[in-house]
Amino acid sequence: MKAWRVHENGEPRAVMRLDEVPDPVAGPGQLLLRVRAANINFPDALLCRGHYQIRPPLPFTPGVEICGEVVAAGEGTDTSVGDRVLAQPPLPAGGFAEYAVADAVAVAPAPPALDDAEAAALHIGYQTGWFGLHRRARLQAGETLLVHAAAGGVGSAAVQLGKAAGATVIGVVGGPDKARVARELGCDLVVDRRTDDIVAAVKDATGGRGADVVYDPVGGDAYAKSVKCIAFEGRVLVVGFASGAIPTPALNHALVKNYAIVGLHWGLYNTKDPDAVRACHEELTKLAEQGAIKPLISERVGLDAAADAVQRVADGTTTGRVVVVPA
Repeated sequence: MKAWRVHENGEPRAVMRLDEVPDPVAGPGQLLLRVRAANINFPDALLCRGHYQIRPPLPFTPGVEICGEVVAAGEGTDTSVGDRVLAQPPLPAGGFAEYAVADAVAVAPAPPALDDAEAAALHIGYQTGWFGLHRRARLQAGETLLVHAAAGGVGSAAVQLGKAAGATVIGVVGGPDKARVARELGCDLVVDRRTDDIVAAVKDATGGRGADVVYDPVGGDAYAKSVKCIAFEGRVLVVGFASGAIPTPALNHALVKNYAIVGLHWGLYNTKDPDAVRACHEELTKLAEQGAIKPLISERVGLDAAADAVQRVADGTTTGRVVVVPA
């Protein structure tokens, strides 16, 4: 089969190589999946660069999130051949390939309301958003949610989940094209960080109160602006550092303004509370059926274009999700 592999660390476009490799085989408790769609996540670029918290042995295949069709089931599994599922193929054999293997206990049914590309983009981004907004920040209906990178893959999920929860959503974007996308997603107010004063816009929109919850997958200057417009008893969700700059919080500032800095590493829930992950998937499936959430797919590219697509996601030039569709 064909699979993209990283033989040395560096920029995705430079180090990803489309190789011919043996077909994988499902062992006990595993499923062999035909990859119907593989979502590109920012961590895929970090993996290529060697900057992710997990560093798989070289060579490895990136691609941490797929929608796949079961073609073979190993001993001890009860999933049927032909089932359409969501999976996170364990590295070093990720999902940017024609076939992948996943542990049966970790797969979830693909929501019928979503096509393959949409389903492939559901699990990580929307689980992260749901756990962040509901379990960590305790977002309430009527509160104001500020979402950075609102037109991106992670941010767009938070926008939709915030609206579904009854919040007023302010989206921060970079440029008019992304502003248009954020409005279409349902943001009540869109702020262009390139031309607008984020802090003033948030305070104006909230009568001086500020945002109750901030969803920040960017870090750097986005975090610095967030704590200047956070409400009394607000919660700043630290989701990631797409800017490449990890902020150093001034804890005296958090003390005098009575706000919380809340970390979120969603992947830990897979081992710390897997029942909650399954319950979250059921909730997301319902929201998809109701039309309340729908992953924003900006591009569907063939397998041969995956390296270029990962690079563009890494460079921050894309909106929504870019998904690799091998067939």
